[in-house]
Amino acid sequence: MKRTIPAAIGIAAAASLALTACSGSSDASGGSSPTGPVTITVSGWSLATTPEFQTLADAFHAKDPNVTVQLKEYDPAQYTTLITADLAAGKAPDIVTQKEVKNVSVFQSGGQLMDVSDVVSKLPKDVSGTSSYKIDGKYYGVPYRQDSWVLFYNKDLFDKAGVKYPDGTWTWDDYATAAKTLTTNLKGKGSKALGTYEHSWQSTLQGFANAQSPGADILSGKFDYLKPYYERALGLQSAGAQVDLGTITTNSLTYQAQFGKQQAAMMPMGSWYVATLISQQKSGDADTFKWGFAPAPQLDSSTTGLDKTPVTFGDPTAFAINANIDKSKVAAAKEFLTFAASEEAATDLAKIGITPSITNDSVAQTFFSVAGAPTDDLSKFAWTKHETHPENPTSSKTASVQTILNDLHTAVMTGSSPIDKAIKDAQDRFKSEVGS
Repeated sequence: MKRTIPAAIGIAAAASLALTACSGSSDASGGSSPTGPVTITVSGWSLATTPEFQTLADAFHAKDPNVTVQLKEYDPAQYTTLITADLAAGKAPDIVTQKEVKNVSVFQSGGQLMDVSDVVSKLPKDVSGTSSYKIDGKYYGVPYRQDSWVLFYNKDLFDKAGVKYPDGTWTWDDYATAAKTLTTNLKGKGSKALGTYEHSWQSTLQGFANAQSPGADILSGKFDYLKPYYERALGLQSAGAQVDLGTITTNSLTYQAQFGKQQAAMMPMGSWYVATLISQQKSGDADTFKWGFAPAPQLDSSTTGLDKTPVTFGDPTAFAINANIDKSKVAAAKEFLTFAASEEAATDLAKIGITPSITNDSVAQTFFSVAGAPTDDLSKFAWTKHETHPENPTSSKTASVQTILNDLHTAVMTGSSPIDKAIKDAQDRFKSEVGS
């Protein structure tokens, strides 16, 4: 699931969202951009605090000043509902940002997205995430961003507790042991910080289980592989090393404050949080402390160590073209999609702490040159080397299955249902509500 980045890094929200973007350039399908001015609209959310949209629009303006890009803002909490309504009513922007992969097939099956396979066929080979937008051999989105989940850790709290930093070899059992030790040792030093913070989202647990467990597939309707991940999480709650789900929801705890205000020494979270934390430390919304991030803990030692590739999860974010776009705007829209997935755009995004769909050595160098970003080798390894599985498989069934799995998550983490029963209930619901 995608989160809103609550602050920009060195990018002020533009007072005007209309940008004029060079005519005569070639679009992805081989045609030419319009010789006269053309305006394309792009959907986004939290524009004042989510820098990527304005950054890409500004950069595209510099390349093609004859195309005007207007950003249309939506409420992030209701984005899917609102964009769905606008698509149905014929009022959606020309370019629709795909905030959640689980809804791509819904839009595509409704005939609301344009086939952009011609754009994808000409993208750089190191663009990741394109497969999430492939349906029946055709592509309906172009990813410009690819987040992956990692383990953030507070070096100052680790030092205070006398616990060694993560080193890239941790399994989930190592992580749980460290969380409990950190909690105990920090309490002994007079600190109220807990060893870790796992946010309320189902993906915080299920995303890792789905990516790392052999044979795991949420579309199979078999969810037994989730059990050890939930046993470990409940153990952390029972040990007092992790805030329980009831407290998180009742008190509306935010992951930004839990880690940024040093209430937890560790936190599994998506790479988008790098931009957030840098900005909040600069603004004072987060405390000043030394931090870094490590590869996500692994299922077993087969994928741990700096000589191996850790497995994690994370969905891309993409731009798609509204199937009802005016034909006179198609060339400009495809040109924008092509640019958004380019290395030039990736560098622009890296400058503000966003993880783009291209993360080669050059882009990585830019990313870690951002003021406030960690500079240690493990953080760089975690950002550049990983096997990222999609959180949401591209299927018309995904949204329904994720609803069932969210109910499973809530039932287990609140203690309203034992793990085995919750899993069985979810499997039974899958059979009756989703089917084979």
